[in-house]
Amino acid sequence: MHITQRHCRIPVKKPTAKSLILDLLLASKGRPISAKQAITACGIFDISVNNTRVALVRLSAEGLIEAAGRALYQLTEDAHTLADHVASWRSRSLAIRPWTGGYIMVQADKLPRNEAKQQRTRDRALLMRGFRPLNEQLYIRPDNIETCVADVRESLYRLGLEKTAPVFFASEFDSELESRIKGLWNITEIERNYAHFQKKMSSWIQRHHELEPEVAARESFLLGGAAIKHVLYDPLLPEQWTDTRARAEFLNVVQELDQTGQDIWLKYWESLDLKTASVEALE
Repeated sequence: MHITQRHCRIPVKKPTAKSLILDLLLASKGRPISAKQAITACGIFDISVNNTRVALVRLSAEGLIEAAGRALYQLTEDAHTLADHVASWRSRSLAIRPWTGGYIMVQADKLPRNEAKQQRTRDRALLMRGFRPLNEQLYIRPDNIETCVADVRESLYRLGLEKTAPVFFASEFDSELESRIKGLWNITEIERNYAHFQKKMSSWIQRHHELEPEVAARESFLLGGAAIKHVLYDPLLPEQWTDTRARAEFLNVVQELDQTGQDIWLKYWESLDLKTASVEALE
């Protein structure tokens, strides 16, 4: 079974040049960034100019970024599907609706070894929508997100699930299976992470004024990136299963950190006279 639960913890590892450039572009809300901005941002993380330029070339060759003018880069159309989902993190909680006890199921047959890339894409799509494996072919989550199953189906397909994979509603499992289904999510760990991240972010927000601009930019990027990934992979379980108040408080602090990071990076770019494209630190 390939799919696993992920729980982000802080501190997080230093980004690569490629991942940092993509994060900057994801944060830019469709605006391009300059090569100079990419080099400056990578320099904050001790990534060399040469490595940054190589990363720009490789991202272009992989079809993830394209030229948007002289020494300007933007995401390609192919990269926008995942980018749009990442950019939707602020409104994720709006997708939650009351749970009436049913489930959304996905039948995803085992892929051959030569389909490893598609397997990774499928796993990511299912994780980002909160699914867990019930058995080798069936994945499940509570039916409490989006307006209907059809919307969840379409979002899974957009994220890379094969369009031949059935996505459907199911209900009325026996009590033993219901108990096993609930155990597919480590709810205690999820709630512990809410408290952990909230405390870490609140403490940093209170003291960030004491940091040098470059240090504040770096730390806001790392801390915010880890928190937002946690939001994106949060299964958004129903209130019958989890502490939704703790989740709401966590999301509020992520929003506050996001705005703080945007302000820090905007001031940092302006201090270096890099105004070609305003890039926020977090998305």
